[in-house]
Amino acid sequence: MKKFLWMLCLCLPLGMFAQKKVELNIVFIGNSITQGVLLENPLQEAPPVRTEEWLEKQEGISGVNCSNQGVSGMTTVDFLPASKTRFPNVKAAMETLKAQHPKATMLFSVMLGTNDSANSGPNGAPISAPQYYTNMKVIVDELLEAFPDALFVLHRPIWYSPTTYNGAQYLASGLKRLESYYPRLQELVSHYEEKHPGQVFLGDTEASAYFEAHHQTDLIPEEGRAGTFYLHPNQKGAEALASYWGKAIYKVVMKE
Repeated sequence: MKKFLWMLCLCLPLGMFAQKKVELNIVFIGNSITQGVLLENPLQEAPPVRTEEWLEKQEGISGVNCSNQGVSGMTTVDFLPASKTRFPNVKAAMETLKAQHPKATMLFSVMLGTNDSANSGPNGAPISAPQYYTNMKVIVDELLEAFPDALFVLHRPIWYSPTTYNGAQYLASGLKRLESYYPRLQELVSHYEEKHPGQVFLGDTEASAYFEAHHQTDLIPEEGRAGTFYLHPNQKGAEALASYWGKAIYKVVMKE
């Protein structure tokens, strides 16, 4: 019997035992944190670039093609299709990746909410938790209509110091508003579990606490109207955020 099984294994194609390989087309949606503002070389150091590098080192990933659609100051309002501000760029970015790599899995990595939570300054701010839910849903719905096979990974926006006050005013009340978005993201993902099962996932939930604990080493100190504040990741922080994003994305695409 053992001899028979051994002979059977020899006759089977080797490919049957090989782990599946996944190629990814990823469009990153976000604000200045995603864009890599204040980093010395955002084109090489921004979190999406570091996420791409992290994913390409993982078993089962054959390649990663990405487009960084993070833009400083943006809110969920700016990414609404009706605003015609950033949504056309996001859609065009994925269409370009799809044309270049038609067999790759499409995925949108989204981290929005930082600027929504401000007391004043950014477009539409302050944005309430219910409105944040609605805006995020409209964005995802429209992208699902355009790309029915795409995956979505929705990350919690990360912590910033309660002294944050640059061109926009955030402060402690803004941080409290930011944290009110967290359960809304979970509610949104739960909604899609029924409507679009296996397509929309809650992404990273741990980076926010990490940056709160390590803000002096991983965020850039900036001088604002309420003293020194911490908002944007430095090079070390960008790598840390990328690892959190990468782990969340990898878990989704490998269905772990």
